[in-house]
Amino acid sequence: QEQLVESGGGLVHDGGSLRLSCSAARRTTSNNAMGWFRQAPGKEREFVASISWNGGSTIYADSVKGRFTISRDRSTVYLQMTALNPEDTALYYCASGRSSYAGRDSSGYRYWGQGTQVTVSS
Repeated sequence: QEQLVESGGGLVHDGGSLRLSCSAARRTTSNNAMGWFRQAPGKEREFVASISWNGGSTIYADSVKGRFTISRDRSTVYLQMTALNPEDTALYYCASGRSSYAGRDSSGYRYWGQGTQVTVSS
């Protein structure tokens, strides 16, 4: 069992930036894809971004493309968020993939963090 811990969430003004981090407590995810999902109040969880085991392949949701950047350092994954707007307000979850590559489907992820709240004020 792996434990993922997210950090870096907070309150930011429209147009601001935040950097989320996610660390694997047992560092067992270095050979697995990692991803970020988010869930806004009253909405379903949605895919944000994913990165392959070696960082060589990334996928982004259309809604964040060009504004968010996912990166990793072995078992730690980051999400640099810029040009934030109120529609980005959500609980952001980190997840580790079942294999070296993972995409938009949440079923491709095995372990999940507890989430970190991002709130963007207008």
